[in-house]
Amino acid sequence: MLTVRGARPDDAPDIVRINIRAWREAYAGIVPEDVLAAMDEAERIERYRERLSQWSPFENVVAVDAGRTVGYTAFGPYRVGRHEAMLSRRVGEVLAIYVDPSRWGTGAGRTLMDAAVARLAARGFTSVRLWVLTDNAQARRFYERAGFTADGARAGHPIGRPDGSVVELPVVRYVRLLP
Repeated sequence: MLTVRGARPDDAPDIVRINIRAWREAYAGIVPEDVLAAMDEAERIERYRERLSQWSPFENVVAVDAGRTVGYTAFGPYRVGRHEAMLSRRVGEVLAIYVDPSRWGTGAGRTLMDAAVARLAARGFTSVRLWVLTDNAQARRFYERAGFTADGARAGHPIGRPDGSVVELPVVRYVRLLP
């Protein structure tokens, strides 16, 4: 049975495992191959463990099935200009939502999205936004089925490459009103 609970620092290895597997599967052909190949699990685990150990206005939750973490999401106040220095008091944001590729299509992603939306509404946010890579058609369909619509905002998302350069990938913003 799938359950959702708050993420803990000891969830960091599972979150990173899911993140890397999902990136490599979902972003193949979208994100440069050298970026996907160079994802360092050990470095990311420590970063996530530290992030989950500290207070933050952003929540992280995991989906667990039969004792195994199968997905996670991070959400909180909307980052105005996509910077954590300016946070909205009325608009929420889903910063990340990833499910292990072996669990795509099982409802785990929808369960995580429902949990994020419910928690944002409970915190008093009136709408929720998220950014998605423009070329990620699968994710865009998922968000649309979850009640989100593209609002016309576009931006570039910088991704560091192993050689130190940065590639800017196009992203589009989606929005959904909250109950």
